[in-house]
This record gives sequence, structure tokens and C-alpha cells, in this order.
Amino acid sequence: QVQLLESGGGLVQAGGSLRLSCVASGSGYTIETMAWYRQAPGKQRELVAEIAGVGSAKYADSVVGRSFISRDSATKTVLLQMNSLTPEDTAVYYCYAQARRWGRTKLRDIWGQGTQVTVSS
Repeated sequence: QVQLLESGGGLVQAGGSLRLSCVASGSGYTIETMAWYRQAPGKQRELVAEIAGVGSAKYADSVVGRSFISRDSATKTVLLQMNSLTPEDTAVYYCYAQARRWGRTKLRDIWGQGTQVTVSS
């Protein structure tokens, strides 16, 4: 069983920065794509950034140029650095991972519990 544990959320002033961290725990799985999603009140969950197993990344238009996603495959960790935060970045941020059990081909979607990020104006 794979679990994701997020950390790094909190209250930030507009213009500030934060770094979110997510660690995948559990054995017997290979972690493929990892990503960060967010969901603001009254809105659908949306992709913020994702990074493939080989390290290629993509970002939502709203965060391009001020966010950076990275991963450490050895520790099964994904980081999201966000700069120049605005109140529009306020949301619950969820860590996501695709996990594949060793010897299997099926990918499982794994979600973290979420961490609140609030940006004050």
C-alpha cells in the first residue's frame, strides 16, 4: 500500500514563497508520475504541476514562470516551489502519484490528504 504525506502548507503573504513536500511511503511499488493538484473553494481540482519518472515537467499556465517541481526518485519525494504567490493561489494542495506494483503493469492513482495554502493580500 502506497501512502503520500504532504507538508509545507500554511499562511503566506502575497508576494511570498512556499515549498510543498510530499513523500511516498510503502514498499513493493514503483512510483511513476508525481504531481501537485489544488482545489480552491467552489472550484474543481486542477493540475498545478507534474513531473514524469524521467524528470520531464509541465505546469499549469497560472503558475508557469513562478513555480518549480522537482523529485528525488530514491526517496520518492516530490517538491513544489512556488514564488510570487497571490490570493488566487489559495487552495488545498494535493499530492498525486501513479504507483505500479512490481511485476504488474496496472497503474494506481494515489492521493494525499491535502495541505492548506492560504495567501493573504
